[in-house]
Amino acid sequence: MSKTAFSWELFNKAPIVGIVRGLSLEEVKQILPLYREAGLTTIEITMNTPDAEKIIEYAVENEQYGLNIGAGTVCTKDDLKKALEAGAQFIVTPILDKKVVKACVKKEIPIFPGAFTPSEIFKAWSLGASMVKVFPATQMGPSYIKELKAPLNQLKLLPTGGVSLDNIAEFLKAGADGVGMGGQLLDKKLIQEKDWQKLKLHFSQFIKQLPRR
Repeated sequence: MSKTAFSWELFNKAPIVGIVRGLSLEEVKQILPLYREAGLTTIEITMNTPDAEKIIEYAVENEQYGLNIGAGTVCTKDDLKKALEAGAQFIVTPILDKKVVKACVKKEIPIFPGAFTPSEIFKAWSLGASMVKVFPATQMGPSYIKELKAPLNQLKLLPTGGVSLDNIAEFLKAGADGVGMGGQLLDKKLIQEKDWQKLKLHFSQFIKQLPRR
């Protein structure tokens, strides 16, 4: 278990969850300081990334000041156990698994389970989700978030999949409480080229799209 709890204050400063998938520990070591320096605050390492637990452990031990470090693609209680033992401060799932949600609620670990239909989303919230990951948000776009929020305005929603620099502001304006972003944010080409300065500038472009607080 992580010694430091998830900070909602940090998350609300920049309500973007960056998704690290398929990157190496060495790459993540380079990325985390740039991510924080650009003004981003919350990042998840997916459990289907090779050496995910080692990456989470490294991040929590060395880079957690100013960052929320979580685990993504947590599909089972076994995944959850590994993620929490590595020190994950929050949990993200691509699907709605009642046991995983309830275990996180019991341990007071923020959980963002994946759901898509209004019924799934409301069920996830009713089980105690801190925020519901609306996934995949690609096809429906910002208008879907606006439609969901009309009757279900008490829900906290985190659209993920299809969020880009071009539409992040629209998603937030539509009522999203944050967004999840993978390749659009963690640009694989810049990472492969080790162009760290350009990657930091790329990160800062997303910060500019956030509403002023």
